[in-house]
Amino acid sequence: MLLTIVRHAPPLTDGRLAGRRDVSADIGDSQMIARVRARLRRDAQIIASPAQRCLQTAAALGLTPTQTHRDLWEQDYGAWEGLRYADLPDLGALPMSELARHRPDGGESFQDMAARVQPILQGLDRDSVIVAHAGTARAALAMVVGTAALSFAIAPLSLTILRRAGSDWSVEAVNLT
Repeated sequence: MLLTIVRHAPPLTDGRLAGRRDVSADIGDSQMIARVRARLRRDAQIIASPAQRCLQTAAALGLTPTQTHRDLWEQDYGAWEGLRYADLPDLGALPMSELARHRPDGGESFQDMAARVQPILQGLDRDSVIVAHAGTARAALAMVVGTAALSFAIAPLSLTILRRAGSDWSVEAVNLT
């Protein structure tokens, strides 16, 4: 089974963190949209996060999700929602395992988010394209590499591709643009 995760187009956030905030996407880069569309399998089931930015991206790609899952939403950043990246606390000194467990006030940790995303991914029974978030892609990667998934860049409109044979997952591509 092939799993392709498309990160949504750039969110219109003015450089502010938007985990659970429902913001629009900038889908104006028609060349990039066309390149992504050309790489997607047309016979796969289409699933999306219900976030506006994901649904807009799916529509721009010519995809009609047959399902949306609220558990595919991005990580809940709690008190950090709406902050600029420069205003976030510096967590760079934390070991990866501690960073994965770190929970902003009123939010959830990466491990919390992965625990709600991974059962959806593990329950897939056929080739699938999921239009979702960077956190969703990292949660998928964590099924293979553990908390080191936090070290991967996941650009807007990039593809992360995993393959499952039986219960074993492997990574075919990350941050493919």
